[in-house]
Formats: sequence, C-alpha cells, structure tokens
Amino acid sequence: MTTPPSGLRERKKQATREALREAALRLAVERGPDQVRVEDIAAAAGVSPRTYNNYFASREQAIVSAVTADREARIAAVVAARPAGVRLADAVTEAVVAQYMNTGERAHKALLLITTQTALRDAFLDTTAGIEPPLTAVIAERLGDAGARTARVLAASVAAAVRIALEGWLRPPGNAEATEDFAAGGLVVPSGSLPDQLRTALAPLAPAFDAAEQRTQP
Repeated sequence: MTTPPSGLRERKKQATREALREAALRLAVERGPDQVRVEDIAAAAGVSPRTYNNYFASREQAIVSAVTADREARIAAVVAARPAGVRLADAVTEAVVAQYMNTGERAHKALLLITTQTALRDAFLDTTAGIEPPLTAVIAERLGDAGARTARVLAASVAAAVRIALEGWLRPPGNAEATEDFAAGGLVVPSGSLPDQLRTALAPLAPAFDAAEQRTQP
C-alpha cells in the first residue's frame, strides 16, 4: 500500500478534525450535550470511535473545539507577523484580543452551550494552555532566546492570564448563590467586556516583556 504524501495526510487529518468539530456541535445543539455520545459524533463524521479518540479525548473537547479551533496557532502567527518595531507586549495583547473576538455563528452557538455546563466550561478554559507552545516559539525567535526559557515563562504567563480573564468573564458577578450556580453547572451569562478583561489580565505582564526585549538590544 502506497503511503500518501505528508501534505495530503495533513489535509486529511485537518478535514477529519473539522468534520468531528462540526458533528459534535451540531448534535449538541440538536440534542443537548448530555445526549451526545462519542459514538454518535464519530458516526456523524463518518469515522470510527477509535479514530475519534485520536483527535479528541472527550465529547466536551470536540464541542469546545468548534469555538477554539486553531486559535492558539493563529495568535502566534499574528504576533510573528507584527513588525519588529512593535512593542512585543502590545503585539501579544492585540493578537490575543483579536483572536478571542474573532467569532462567527458557529462559535456563538458553541459559547451558548459552554455557558450551560461545568464540563464544557472547564474544557473551554483548559484550551488556554494550548497558547503556550506556539507562542513560546514566536517569542523565542523575537528575543533570540536559544534556550527559550524566558520565552516559555512569558508564554505560560500569557496563557494563565487569558484563563483568568475568561474565568472572570464567565463567572457571574454578585452573591454567593450565583457563584454556587456557576460551580454546579447552571446557566451563566458572560459579564462585562471580554476585550477589557483580557487587556486587564495581560497588563501586568508588560514590564516583563519590556525587560526581556531590552536585554536583546545591543
């Protein structure tokens, strides 16, 4: 059997991942997340449950992926594309804000589901960890950091700040009862401006970015 070229394999993988995302979201909207099994998503996408498990560890991951698809790589790509003269802290902040606000109809449907269940919210928040690896590479290149230690610390800090901003955005303000509802998986209405929450959470990192850039200057 002839092995397909690597480019073709990657396109097939991407197509399969996209089919699983679409199927997971569609079934979750139609039936409710609790009524969707991994086997249902796999069948709707035309693959086996074993193939499904090569892409997602749970149904929640697949549903959430409909709103977070490839966002981490896009954030890194936007930062990499900014001119060298642009302050790194500003480049990172604006890239994060732009990508978290770049949502379409599919993303809005997914977000509505995410606000109804603890498992979906947790899966959504967990995706922020994916920001670190691609952003580390971009920051390391920008700083000329061969060991990537500083770049990794900065990228990990960005991921943590984004998670904190999203938690604040999703967590209902007000009394203890509202907080208990959040923990129990009750309906949550996102509060405040997400761009403002992201910028506020990322602002304390600016001095660290500035210091790292200054060390690279002749």
